[in-house]
Amino acid sequence: MTPIIIFGAAVRPDNSPSPALRRRVEAAARFGAGLPDALYLPTGGKGRHGEAESTVMAALLRELGAAPDRIREEPTGTDTLSSVRACRALLRDLGHQGPVFAATSRYHLPRCLLLLRIAGLAARPVPIGPSRADRWTLRWYWRLREVPAIPYDAALMLWHRRG
Repeated sequence: MTPIIIFGAAVRPDNSPSPALRRRVEAAARFGAGLPDALYLPTGGKGRHGEAESTVMAALLRELGAAPDRIREEPTGTDTLSSVRACRALLRDLGHQGPVFAATSRYHLPRCLLLLRIAGLAARPVPIGPSRADRWTLRWYWRLREVPAIPYDAALMLWHRRG
């Protein structure tokens, strides 16, 4: 089994995936198509609109040709940290001890990989295509948002590992 953890993003009011969510799922589907034992782990609970992020991602994965038995939703995560913790527990229950792959946006990838590694998972990135952000100011907003989030979440993950 080769787990591909897909980190959630917004769902639109009409229950469709946001562009970021769609790009994350499409990257995971492309990557997983080349693996005979891919296991997709879409993460994310219900946000402001529509169904849970994991549910919307699972439907999109099926539309893109992923076999339903290769998709295991993780709908309890409300943020990156809780999604990593939930996926770690799910993978332990499945007896998985090998590497995992993270599918997310380019700006979010360093935090996801760091948290997965602190959680004890050998994490690698899913290759992602070029960013499609409309404006450079928007790209920098998301990158700058990660600056305080990375050490904050890393400290929390270390704290959770103690217990």
